[in-house]
Amino acid sequence: MVKLQLPNPGLDNRIPSHSELETIEKEEADTRPKWDNKAQYMLTCIGFCVGLGNVWRFPYLCQSHGGGAFMIPFLILLVLEGIPLLHLEFAIGQRLRKGSVGVWSSIHPTLKGVGIAAMLVSFLVGLYYNTIIAWVMWYFFNSFQEPLPWSDCPLNANSTGYVEECAKSSPVDYFWYRETLNISTSIDDSGTIQWWLLLCLTCAWGVLYVCTIRGIETTGKAVYVTSTLPYVVLTIFLIRGLTLKGSVNGIVYLFTPNVTELANPVTWLDAGAQVFYSFSLAFGGLISFSSYNSIHNNCEKDAVIISIINGFTSIYAATVIYSIIGFRATERYDDCFGRNILILTNAFDLPEGNVTQENFKQMQKWCNMTDPGTFVGLKFETCNLESFLTDGVEGTGLAFIVFTEAITKMPVSPLWSILFFIMLFCLGLSSMFGNMEGVLVPLQDLNIVPKKWPKELVTGLICAGSYLLAFIFVLNSGNYWLALFDSFAGSIPLLIIAFCEMFSVVYIYGIDRFNKDIEFMIGHKPNIFWQATWRVISPLIMLVIFFFYFVVKVNEELLYIIWDPNYDQFPKSERVGYPDWVYAIIVILAGVPCLVIPVFAIYKVIRNCCQEQDGHQGLVISVSEPSVNGDLKNHA
Repeated sequence: MVKLQLPNPGLDNRIPSHSELETIEKEEADTRPKWDNKAQYMLTCIGFCVGLGNVWRFPYLCQSHGGGAFMIPFLILLVLEGIPLLHLEFAIGQRLRKGSVGVWSSIHPTLKGVGIAAMLVSFLVGLYYNTIIAWVMWYFFNSFQEPLPWSDCPLNANSTGYVEECAKSSPVDYFWYRETLNISTSIDDSGTIQWWLLLCLTCAWGVLYVCTIRGIETTGKAVYVTSTLPYVVLTIFLIRGLTLKGSVNGIVYLFTPNVTELANPVTWLDAGAQVFYSFSLAFGGLISFSSYNSIHNNCEKDAVIISIINGFTSIYAATVIYSIIGFRATERYDDCFGRNILILTNAFDLPEGNVTQENFKQMQKWCNMTDPGTFVGLKFETCNLESFLTDGVEGTGLAFIVFTEAITKMPVSPLWSILFFIMLFCLGLSSMFGNMEGVLVPLQDLNIVPKKWPKELVTGLICAGSYLLAFIFVLNSGNYWLALFDSFAGSIPLLIIAFCEMFSVVYIYGIDRFNKDIEFMIGHKPNIFWQATWRVISPLIMLVIFFFYFVVKVNEELLYIIWDPNYDQFPKSERVGYPDWVYAIIVILAGVPCLVIPVFAIYKVIRNCCQEQDGHQGLVISVSEPSVNGDLKNHA
C-alpha cells in the first residue's frame, strides 16, 4: 500500500482530539443543529444525490451506449469511484464537524481554496438548476387543461390552418420552443424577459426559500415528501407503462446489451462522469449534512446504503422512462404504417380494413402487379420500430418533448402530466437543498456574513441574489445560456475538487490518522477495499477521466444547438459555433472555480513567508460551525 504522507505541521492544533469530540458533542447538544432522526438524514442525502439527471441523463446515456452494455461500466465505476468518495466525504465531515471550507482549512491552511471552489460550483449550478424547476412549474400549471396545450397545433391568425412553425415541427416541439421558451435563433440575440417564465422563476426561488429558511430544521421536514414522492410516482408510471401497447419493446431495447460498446473508451468515460455527477460529490453539501450527525454514527453503512439506492434509482427510472418511450415509439410506428396503408388504400380504392400491418408487404406486391404505373408513383414512408426507439433526445428534451408527447397519447393525459411534473419538481427541489447548504455554510465559514444577522435574512439574501442573476435564463436566449452553464459549470471543476479532496485526506491529513478516526467513530478500521480505492484506484480513475475529457474537449469544436424555423432542414436542430465572447464565459464558469484552489494556496504560502508565524497561526483565522441555522462559533 502507498504510505506517502506530506508534512503537515500544526495539524493536531487545528483539529479536536477524539476525547474532545465527545465532550464537544455533549456541550453543543442544545446549541448546534442536529437531525431529528436517522431517517431524516438519509432522506436528505438521498434527495440531494438523486436528482433530475437520474431521470433523463442516465436513460439517454443507456440509449447512446448500447443499452444494457452501459450499465456494466456504470456499476463497476459506481463501486470503484462513487462509493469511496461518498464515504470519504461523510467520514471527514462527521469527524471534523464543519462545512466544506472549515474541513479543508482544518486539514491544511492552504486547502481553504478547495472549500471555496465547491461553494462557487454549488452557486453556479444552483442558478440554472432552479430555472429547470421553474420550467417544470410552468408545465405543471399548464397540465390542468383538457386537452393538454401541447397536444395540438394552434391555428394561425386568420384561422385557415395551423401556425407554420408548429405544422413543420410538432405540437410538443412548438409548445416547448415557442410557447414556453420563445427561443431566439442564437445566443447573441438575447431578446427580452419572458414574463411567464419570470413568474415561475419567482415561485421556484420562493418555494426554495421557504423550505431552507431555517436550514435543516425546515429542509429536514420537507424531505419526507420531496425524497419519497418521486419513487411513488415512478412506480405508478411503471405500472401504467406496462399496460400500454409497446412498452415492453422499450424495456427490451434498454436491457439488450450491445457488447461492442464495452470496447469504446467514450462509454467508460461517460459512465465515470455519470457516476460522479449522480452522487452530487464535491459540492460541499454532503460534508455539511454529515457534520450534523452523532460522532459515532456509522458513516460507512450510510455511504453503502445511499450508493445502492442511487444506482438502483438510475436503473429503475430508466426502466420507467423506456416503458413510456417504447409506447411512444410503437404509437409513431403504427401512425407511420397507418399513413402508408391509407396511401395504398386510396390509390387502389381498396375496401377499408383490407390492408393491415401483417399483410402490407403482400398487398404492395399485389398492387404492383395489378397496376405498376400507379404503384411506382406512390411515396411510402420508411417505418422502422428500432429507429423510433433510438430517436433519443438528450437532457431537458427527454422530459419536455419526448415524455410530454407520450403523455398526450395516454387516456386521462392531464392526470399523468400532473404526476410527472410533480415528480420532477420534488427531484429538483430536494437536490437544491444540498446546493443551498453548499453555498450558505461556506459563506458563514468565511465570515463574509455578519454573525449578528438572523438566519432568515442570510438565506433570503442568497435566494434573492441568485434569483436576480437567474434572469439571464428567462430571456429569449435563456435556454442557450442554461446549456452553457450545464456543460461547463458542473463538469471539470467538480472532478478537480473531488481529486483534491481525496488527495488531501489520504496524503495530507494522513490515511493512518483517517483510519483511526473511522475506527473511533464506527468501531472498526476501513477494510482493504476502502484502503485500495482511497489510496490508488479512485484518484487514478479521476485522473484518467480528466485526461480523456480534456483531450476530447480540446480537439472538438465547441458547438451549440439552436432552434431556427428558417433552417433549410427544419425541424432538425442546427449546430453552430459559439461566438468568440462566449469563450470568456466558459473560462469564468470552468476556470475560476478550478483556479481558486492553487491561487489561494499560493497566496497563503506567500503571506506566511512575509509574516512571522506563531504555532497557532495558519490558514484558518477563524472557522465557524457548518450551520445555516445555528449560532456561529469561532475557533482560533
